[in-house]
Amino acid sequence: MTETNSNDGDGDVAMPMVPEVTDKLRVLDTQISALSDVEGTKVNLPQPTAPDVEGATDSSSKSAKTTSSITYGAQGTLPPLPIPSLEETLNKFLRHLEPLQSKDEHEHSKEAVLNFLQNDGPRLQKLLVDYDKRKRASGEIGSYVEEFWNESYLAPDSSVVLNLNPFFVLEDSPDPKIANDPIRRASLLCFTALKMVSQLRLETLRPDQFRGKALCMDQFRALFATARIPAKSQTDTIRTWPDSRHVAVLCCSQIYIFEALWEDGHLAVDEGDIVDILGAIHNDAKEADPYQASKSAIGLLTSLGRNPWADARDRIRKTSTRNEEALELVDSALFVLVLDDYIPKNKHDAASNMLHGSYELRERALDDDSDDLVISYNDKEQFQAGSCCNRWYDKLQIIVCGDGTAGINFEHSAVDGHTALRFVSDIYAETVVKFARSITKNIHSSDAVPHVVQAKIRRAMVELDATGKPALDVSPKKIGFDLSDATTREIFYAETALGDEILACDIKVLEFKDFGKEFIVSNNMSPDAFVQLSMMLAYYRLYGQLVCTYEPVLTKSFYHGRTEAMRSATMEVKSCCEIFCDKSTSCNEKAKAMRLASQVHSKLVKECARGKGVDRHLFALKCVAERRGESIPFFESTAWKALNYTILSTSNCGNPSLRLFGFGPVVPDGFGVGYIIKDRSIYYSISSKHRQTARYAHALRVTLRDMAATLLGQTQATISSPIRKQRNRGLRANGSFSMVRAFDKPSNGNDERIAVAMTPTTIGEVKTLRQSAILRDNWGELTPRSSPKSSRPDHPVHIDATAAPSLPSM
Repeated sequence: MTETNSNDGDGDVAMPMVPEVTDKLRVLDTQISALSDVEGTKVNLPQPTAPDVEGATDSSSKSAKTTSSITYGAQGTLPPLPIPSLEETLNKFLRHLEPLQSKDEHEHSKEAVLNFLQNDGPRLQKLLVDYDKRKRASGEIGSYVEEFWNESYLAPDSSVVLNLNPFFVLEDSPDPKIANDPIRRASLLCFTALKMVSQLRLETLRPDQFRGKALCMDQFRALFATARIPAKSQTDTIRTWPDSRHVAVLCCSQIYIFEALWEDGHLAVDEGDIVDILGAIHNDAKEADPYQASKSAIGLLTSLGRNPWADARDRIRKTSTRNEEALELVDSALFVLVLDDYIPKNKHDAASNMLHGSYELRERALDDDSDDLVISYNDKEQFQAGSCCNRWYDKLQIIVCGDGTAGINFEHSAVDGHTALRFVSDIYAETVVKFARSITKNIHSSDAVPHVVQAKIRRAMVELDATGKPALDVSPKKIGFDLSDATTREIFYAETALGDEILACDIKVLEFKDFGKEFIVSNNMSPDAFVQLSMMLAYYRLYGQLVCTYEPVLTKSFYHGRTEAMRSATMEVKSCCEIFCDKSTSCNEKAKAMRLASQVHSKLVKECARGKGVDRHLFALKCVAERRGESIPFFESTAWKALNYTILSTSNCGNPSLRLFGFGPVVPDGFGVGYIIKDRSIYYSISSKHRQTARYAHALRVTLRDMAATLLGQTQATISSPIRKQRNRGLRANGSFSMVRAFDKPSNGNDERIAVAMTPTTIGEVKTLRQSAILRDNWGELTPRSSPKSSRPDHPVHIDATAAPSLPSM
């Protein structure tokens, strides 16, 4: 589909011609049930595909065009996810446990596995094979683990914030005119996302591929116009609205919508229209009193545990028809565009803001608006003014900060990181294309730099009906709720509970720029295996033990495949850690141990990608037993619990479009580590609750440098350029990096920094903490960027309820 936009997205965007607005901008708490379209008829809300179905995207939502579809055309050629043999899985299970257990513990594990293999295991295996055959034949499932895995995401009562939703931070916009302008950056990202929505609607989006073979695209059905709906004492549901055409916007804790697509799936707005719409929304939202906005920040309720949120939501719906339809409008939106005024102070703040929002208490004088929840002191009260109030965690959110920093936070139940990565990669790449076209437009033809995401645009503001009015109203509408005192209390308690979680979570970013993929590959090692080893070795050197480590491996080469769990802690990794911490071992012995651990890691990754992992198979067997009401001793054993308590939860997800990627820890005493391996750098986002996150990051930095020194065969603590050109490929060429191994007390007794105690691995000069570049707190703080005033003219867009969005029905 060729994009037909006369402006072509290059240069300055022409402002749409609309009737002059003479009245003052009306800020109306819209009565949703009374909204009407330009014909004067009542709004028809978009209908979900399967509102009562538990689990991820419903199979009935698949388009009848699938066989001729570009996007989904290869779905029928994908093989089913294989069920491994029981013996194969249990043998691997024991191998995964061995490095984590003592000899006595491992003997007990062997007994538990043998008992399972001789008794319950074969019976459950047969039941699983029969279940897979029967349900795949009926079209109820796409893989043997699909239904069980969906329930594992949707059944827990815990909050999705920190426990489930990951985040991405995008690289800055390449266009300096857009980079620091939040409205223009948000408009461009929104516009490009809408083009991707259009491609998915028309099924013209090219499928993901790996080595020339198409991957499963089923998750893209639940990427847009999808929401997680809480259910009281039941499994939550994922609902998708395939005919949704509007975007929800959150700004200053208030909610707006605007219509963006025609019924045929083509765009009804261009980038300039969205600039106007978002400018009007921002101007309107800023007029609200921050205290009142905080009190009515209904999005905070999505941060509750699922049962409390289900209770609150039910009461809100029953309060008025207006509330019920308002919730439906937010749920059914294509996505949520979040405009934050918050400006991150540094990269750690940027990651935290995308993960859970900022925490900022403000004070105000007591007045008649104060209620019985007030905790006052000296006639003042505190209220939450952080961006944590400006979120809707049950949906895909595109977040843009006050300085133009942008990223996403997404509900993870139906969409994995690889799918979200494709989304942000495409929309970011399109922003690069737009900038490139602005440079080359006077030299080359408009086709010299092709679009990454293409869609047809018919601007509603210039397409008029028979009466001379716009055929589709795309003006923004403010969504209001009737909030009872009980609901206001629930919002307040949701905020205080979220505040506890935010303050308990520590997230640090390590931007390691000494080397990256190029250097690792030039030394004949897998980049992913190298980074995995760095995290386990750093933990071992800091805490003296190897711990259970998880890395997801993509299985989208299979029909409805998602991920398999790769257990990175192997006997080879354990041996490598022991060798590294032994003063008597040589550099060659360390390098040999590293390479062996890397080779084993790569082998296990390939097995998982072929559906030959351990976790998903055993988990499915456990679910089969639970559905039959059976209690199986193996699934209560210490062996099972040991492999399902993940201290290091890790994931590799990134490409040049991303600056950061991360998530929260999965156990209270664990670390969540998202990492991005670039050509000449490695970025880690590390989170924990009440653990030494910064210290672990320091240890990781030291360990990376030690590993590089080992590969280079150095016997001194300082590596200087130049070294053999091929072996040194990818290292920073502008100097040296220091390898500090062990520390006594700092020579300067006044030094407040804490030393990271490491076992020496090479000979080198020990420096004081203040002299050591490694342990210096050189995080590379971001300089807060100013948010310049936009150069666009005053916005002619107004917000009211006189012309309703034309929301489709089934």
